[in-house]
Amino acid sequence: MTDDSSNVLTGDDVRHVDGRDASPADGGALHGLAGDDVRQVGDRDASQLDNGSALHGLAGTGAPHVLDNPALASLTGPHAHFAEKRGRVLRYPVDVSPWLALPDEPDAGAWADLAAQAGAGAEVMLTAYAGAVPEGWQITFHVEGVQLVDDGVAAAPDPEAVRLGPADVPEILDLIARTQPGPFLPRTIEMGTYLGIRREGALVAMAGERLHPPGWTEISAVCTDPAVRGQGLATRLILAVAHGIRERGETPFLHTGARNTNAIRLYESLGFRLRRRTAFLAARVPERSPEAVS
Repeated sequence: MTDDSSNVLTGDDVRHVDGRDASPADGGALHGLAGDDVRQVGDRDASQLDNGSALHGLAGTGAPHVLDNPALASLTGPHAHFAEKRGRVLRYPVDVSPWLALPDEPDAGAWADLAAQAGAGAEVMLTAYAGAVPEGWQITFHVEGVQLVDDGVAAAPDPEAVRLGPADVPEILDLIARTQPGPFLPRTIEMGTYLGIRREGALVAMAGERLHPPGWTEISAVCTDPAVRGQGLATRLILAVAHGIRERGETPFLHTGARNTNAIRLYESLGFRLRRRTAFLAARVPERSPEAVS
Protein backbone atom coordinates (compact mmCIF):
# COMPACT_ATOMS: atom_id res chain seq x y z
CA MET A 1 0.00 0.00 0.00
CA THR A 2 1.47 3.37 -0.97
CA ASP A 3 1.15 6.55 1.03
CA ASP A 4 -0.98 8.44 -1.49
CA SER A 5 -3.77 8.13 1.07
CA SER A 6 -3.61 10.51 4.00
CA ASN A 7 -6.20 12.14 6.18
CA VAL A 8 -6.77 14.83 3.59
CA LEU A 9 -10.41 15.57 2.88
CA THR A 10 -11.15 16.02 -0.80
CA GLY A 11 -13.96 18.02 -2.32
CA ASP A 12 -16.19 14.93 -2.33
CA ASP A 13 -15.94 14.79 1.45
CA VAL A 14 -17.49 18.21 1.91
CA ARG A 15 -21.13 19.12 1.52
CA HIS A 16 -22.14 22.22 -0.37
CA VAL A 17 -23.68 24.76 1.99
CA ASP A 18 -25.25 28.04 0.87
CA GLY A 19 -24.09 27.47 -2.67
CA ARG A 20 -20.39 27.20 -1.93
CA ASP A 21 -17.99 24.30 -1.74
CA ALA A 22 -16.20 24.10 1.60
CA SER A 23 -13.01 22.71 0.13
CA PRO A 24 -10.03 21.53 2.18
CA ALA A 25 -8.65 25.06 2.09
CA ASP A 26 -11.70 26.15 4.06
CA GLY A 27 -10.95 23.76 6.89
CA GLY A 28 -9.97 20.35 5.65
CA ALA A 29 -9.55 18.84 9.07
CA LEU A 30 -13.23 18.92 9.90
CA HIS A 31 -14.57 15.40 10.06
CA GLY A 32 -18.14 14.17 10.27
CA LEU A 33 -20.34 11.42 8.87
CA ALA A 34 -23.85 11.10 7.57
CA GLY A 35 -25.01 7.60 6.73
CA ASP A 36 -26.11 8.44 3.20
CA ASP A 37 -22.68 9.83 2.36
CA VAL A 38 -20.58 6.78 3.21
CA ARG A 39 -19.08 4.78 0.38
CA GLN A 40 -18.26 1.10 0.47
CA VAL A 41 -15.04 0.44 2.39
CA GLY A 42 -13.39 -2.85 1.58
CA ASP A 43 -16.06 -5.50 2.15
CA ARG A 44 -17.97 -3.31 4.61
CA ASP A 45 -20.06 -0.17 4.39
CA ALA A 46 -19.15 2.30 7.14
CA SER A 47 -22.80 3.36 7.23
CA GLN A 48 -23.50 0.07 9.01
CA LEU A 49 -22.00 1.61 12.14
CA ASP A 50 -24.74 2.42 14.61
CA ASN A 51 -25.06 4.15 17.94
CA GLY A 52 -25.06 0.97 20.00
CA SER A 53 -22.41 -1.09 21.69
CA ALA A 54 -20.60 -1.86 18.44
CA LEU A 55 -19.98 1.85 17.99
CA HIS A 56 -19.22 2.71 21.61
CA GLY A 57 -18.03 -0.81 22.15
CA LEU A 58 -14.63 -0.07 23.64
CA ALA A 59 -16.39 -0.23 27.00
CA GLY A 60 -19.23 -2.40 25.78
CA THR A 61 -21.83 -0.52 27.80
CA GLY A 62 -23.12 2.10 25.38
CA ALA A 63 -22.14 4.77 27.92
CA PRO A 64 -20.34 7.88 26.63
CA HIS A 65 -16.66 7.35 25.89
CA VAL A 66 -13.91 9.97 25.94
CA LEU A 67 -13.54 9.58 22.17
CA ASP A 68 -17.17 10.58 21.63
CA ASN A 69 -16.24 14.20 22.46
CA PRO A 70 -12.46 14.14 22.02
CA ALA A 71 -11.90 17.89 22.07
CA LEU A 72 -13.72 18.23 25.39
CA ALA A 73 -11.84 15.27 26.85
CA SER A 74 -8.55 16.79 25.67
CA LEU A 75 -9.22 20.27 27.01
CA THR A 76 -10.36 18.95 30.39
CA GLY A 77 -7.51 16.42 30.48
CA PRO A 78 -3.95 16.43 29.12
CA HIS A 79 -4.50 19.65 27.14
CA ALA A 80 -6.12 21.56 30.02
CA HIS A 81 -3.18 24.00 29.99
CA PHE A 82 -4.39 25.20 26.57
CA ALA A 83 -8.03 25.62 27.57
CA GLU A 84 -9.71 28.99 27.20
CA LYS A 85 -12.98 28.72 29.10
CA ARG A 86 -16.26 30.57 28.95
CA GLY A 87 -18.89 28.90 31.11
CA ARG A 88 -19.06 25.28 29.93
CA VAL A 89 -17.42 25.99 26.57
CA LEU A 90 -13.71 25.35 26.04
CA ARG A 91 -11.45 26.14 23.14
CA TYR A 92 -7.82 26.07 22.11
CA PRO A 93 -5.96 29.35 21.61
CA VAL A 94 -6.60 30.53 18.07
CA ASP A 95 -2.95 30.08 17.09
CA VAL A 96 -2.90 26.48 18.38
CA SER A 97 -6.03 24.89 16.93
CA PRO A 98 -9.43 25.98 15.59
CA TRP A 99 -11.22 23.30 17.64
CA LEU A 100 -13.54 24.11 20.49
CA ALA A 101 -15.60 21.88 22.73
CA LEU A 102 -19.24 22.06 23.75
CA PRO A 103 -20.60 19.97 26.62
CA ASP A 104 -22.11 16.65 25.59
CA GLU A 105 -25.61 18.11 25.79
CA PRO A 106 -25.31 21.87 25.31
CA ASP A 107 -28.17 23.97 26.62
CA ALA A 108 -29.09 27.55 25.73
CA GLY A 109 -26.57 28.82 28.25
CA ALA A 110 -23.73 26.90 26.61
CA TRP A 111 -24.63 28.30 23.19
CA ALA A 112 -24.77 31.79 24.65
CA ASP A 113 -21.33 31.29 26.20
CA LEU A 114 -19.99 30.07 22.87
CA ALA A 115 -21.41 33.12 21.10
CA ALA A 116 -19.88 35.44 23.69
CA GLN A 117 -16.52 33.68 23.53
CA ALA A 118 -16.30 33.70 19.73
CA GLY A 119 -17.96 37.03 19.02
CA ALA A 120 -20.93 38.00 16.87
CA GLY A 121 -20.58 36.84 13.26
CA ALA A 122 -17.59 34.59 13.98
CA GLU A 123 -17.31 31.13 12.46
CA VAL A 124 -16.68 28.36 14.98
CA MET A 125 -15.61 24.76 14.45
CA LEU A 126 -17.66 22.22 16.38
CA THR A 127 -15.97 18.90 16.97
CA ALA A 128 -17.96 15.67 17.24
CA TYR A 129 -21.27 17.51 17.39
CA ALA A 130 -24.30 15.83 15.83
CA GLY A 131 -27.12 17.92 17.25
CA ALA A 132 -28.98 20.92 15.85
CA VAL A 133 -27.73 24.47 16.14
CA PRO A 134 -29.97 27.09 17.74
CA GLU A 135 -32.17 29.42 15.76
CA GLY A 136 -30.15 32.18 14.17
CA TRP A 137 -26.96 30.14 13.88
CA GLN A 138 -25.87 29.29 10.33
CA ILE A 139 -24.12 26.03 9.45
CA THR A 140 -21.43 27.13 7.01
CA PHE A 141 -20.04 23.71 6.14
CA HIS A 142 -20.29 20.10 7.19
CA VAL A 143 -17.80 17.34 6.42
CA GLU A 144 -18.37 13.59 6.42
CA GLY A 145 -15.87 11.45 8.31
CA VAL A 146 -15.10 8.44 10.45
CA GLN A 147 -13.10 7.75 13.59
CA LEU A 148 -10.67 4.82 13.68
CA VAL A 149 -8.82 3.34 16.65
CA ASP A 150 -5.74 1.18 17.10
CA ASP A 151 -6.67 -2.49 16.95
CA GLY A 152 -3.31 -4.14 16.45
CA VAL A 153 -1.25 -1.50 14.63
CA ALA A 154 2.31 -2.71 14.01
CA ALA A 155 3.78 0.44 15.52
CA ALA A 156 7.53 0.87 15.08
CA PRO A 157 10.12 3.66 15.20
CA ASP A 158 11.55 4.87 11.90
CA PRO A 159 15.27 5.53 11.56
CA GLU A 160 14.74 8.33 9.04
CA ALA A 161 12.09 10.17 11.05
CA VAL A 162 13.21 13.27 12.92
CA ARG A 163 11.33 15.17 15.59
CA LEU A 164 10.08 18.55 14.41
CA GLY A 165 10.05 21.62 16.63
CA PRO A 166 9.21 25.32 16.61
CA ALA A 167 12.15 26.11 14.32
CA ASP A 168 10.62 23.83 11.68
CA VAL A 169 7.21 25.55 11.66
CA PRO A 170 7.85 27.66 8.51
CA GLU A 171 8.71 24.50 6.55
CA ILE A 172 5.78 22.65 8.10
CA LEU A 173 3.37 25.41 7.09
CA ASP A 174 4.74 25.31 3.55
CA LEU A 175 4.21 21.53 3.32
CA ILE A 176 0.72 21.88 4.85
CA ALA A 177 -0.18 24.55 2.29
CA ARG A 178 0.88 22.27 -0.56
CA THR A 179 -0.84 19.12 0.71
CA GLN A 180 -3.79 20.44 2.79
CA PRO A 181 -4.22 17.72 5.43
CA GLY A 182 -6.14 20.20 7.57
CA PRO A 183 -5.47 23.24 9.72
CA PHE A 184 -1.97 23.62 11.10
CA LEU A 185 -1.30 26.89 12.89
CA PRO A 186 1.86 28.53 14.24
CA ARG A 187 1.56 26.82 17.65
CA THR A 188 -0.05 23.52 16.59
CA ILE A 189 3.39 21.98 17.06
CA GLU A 190 2.83 22.35 20.83
CA MET A 191 -0.07 19.88 20.84
CA GLY A 192 2.19 16.83 20.72
CA THR A 193 5.06 15.10 18.95
CA TYR A 194 5.49 15.73 15.23
CA LEU A 195 7.83 13.65 13.10
CA GLY A 196 9.13 14.40 9.64
CA ILE A 197 11.23 12.91 6.88
CA ARG A 198 13.68 15.05 4.94
CA ARG A 199 15.17 14.48 1.53
CA GLU A 200 18.17 16.60 0.53
CA GLY A 201 17.43 18.74 3.55
CA ALA A 202 13.82 19.52 2.59
CA LEU A 203 10.83 18.40 4.64
CA VAL A 204 8.83 16.06 2.38
CA ALA A 205 6.54 14.15 4.76
CA MET A 206 5.21 14.52 8.27
CA ALA A 207 2.71 13.22 10.80
CA GLY A 208 2.02 14.07 14.41
CA GLU A 209 -0.27 14.25 17.41
CA ARG A 210 -3.29 16.47 17.86
CA LEU A 211 -6.21 15.82 20.23
CA HIS A 212 -5.22 14.11 23.48
CA PRO A 213 -8.10 12.63 25.49
CA PRO A 214 -6.96 10.78 28.62
CA GLY A 215 -5.31 7.52 27.53
CA TRP A 216 -5.59 8.31 23.82
CA THR A 217 -3.74 10.44 21.26
CA GLU A 218 -4.96 11.41 17.81
CA ILE A 219 -2.62 11.00 14.84
CA SER A 220 -3.02 13.93 12.49
CA ALA A 221 -1.33 16.16 9.89
CA VAL A 222 -0.36 13.12 7.83
CA CYS A 223 0.95 14.49 4.55
CA THR A 224 3.49 13.80 1.84
CA ASP A 225 4.92 16.09 -0.81
CA PRO A 226 3.44 15.04 -4.19
CA ALA A 227 6.97 14.64 -5.58
CA VAL A 228 7.72 11.71 -3.26
CA ARG A 229 4.35 10.00 -2.94
CA GLY A 230 4.22 6.27 -3.52
CA GLN A 231 7.30 5.56 -1.39
CA GLY A 232 5.45 4.61 1.79
CA LEU A 233 6.61 7.64 3.77
CA ALA A 234 3.22 8.41 5.28
CA THR A 235 2.78 4.80 6.37
CA ARG A 236 6.18 4.81 8.04
CA LEU A 237 5.43 8.04 9.87
CA ILE A 238 2.01 6.85 11.06
CA LEU A 239 3.65 3.76 12.53
CA ALA A 240 6.42 5.83 14.09
CA VAL A 241 3.98 8.30 15.70
CA ALA A 242 1.87 5.35 16.90
CA HIS A 243 5.00 3.83 18.45
CA GLY A 244 5.64 6.98 20.48
CA ILE A 245 2.03 7.03 21.65
CA ARG A 246 2.21 3.37 22.67
CA GLU A 247 5.50 4.01 24.52
CA ARG A 248 3.57 6.39 26.78
CA GLY A 249 1.03 3.66 27.51
CA GLU A 250 -1.64 5.36 25.38
CA THR A 251 -3.67 4.27 22.35
CA PRO A 252 -3.58 5.93 18.92
CA PHE A 253 -6.72 6.98 17.07
CA LEU A 254 -7.44 9.14 14.06
CA HIS A 255 -10.10 10.66 11.84
CA THR A 256 -10.46 10.78 8.08
CA GLY A 257 -13.04 11.68 5.48
CA ALA A 258 -15.79 9.12 5.03
CA ARG A 259 -15.33 9.27 1.27
CA ASN A 260 -11.56 9.03 1.48
CA THR A 261 -11.75 5.31 0.93
CA ASN A 262 -8.08 4.99 0.00
CA ALA A 263 -7.11 6.40 3.39
CA ILE A 264 -9.60 4.20 5.22
CA ARG A 265 -8.29 1.09 3.48
CA LEU A 266 -4.73 2.12 4.29
CA TYR A 267 -5.51 2.68 7.97
CA GLU A 268 -7.39 -0.62 8.22
CA SER A 269 -4.47 -2.43 6.59
CA LEU A 270 -2.21 -0.93 9.26
CA GLY A 271 -4.37 -2.26 12.08
CA PHE A 272 -6.86 0.53 12.75
CA ARG A 273 -10.56 -0.28 12.89
CA LEU A 274 -13.59 1.85 12.30
CA ARG A 275 -15.11 2.87 15.63
CA ARG A 276 -17.81 5.43 15.00
CA ARG A 277 -19.26 8.08 12.80
CA THR A 278 -19.20 11.64 14.01
CA ALA A 279 -20.47 15.01 12.85
CA PHE A 280 -17.94 17.82 12.65
CA LEU A 281 -19.14 21.14 11.30
CA ALA A 282 -18.65 24.86 11.33
CA ALA A 283 -21.33 27.36 12.26
CA ARG A 284 -21.59 31.12 12.22
CA VAL A 285 -22.54 32.96 15.39
CA PRO A 286 -25.57 35.22 14.95
CA GLU A 287 -24.80 38.90 14.59
CA ARG A 288 -26.95 39.49 17.67
CA SER A 289 -26.69 36.76 20.28
CA PRO A 290 -28.31 36.21 23.67
CA GLU A 291 -26.31 37.29 26.69
CA ALA A 292 -23.95 34.66 28.03
CA VAL A 293 -24.93 33.06 31.32
CA SER A 294 -21.46 32.15 32.58
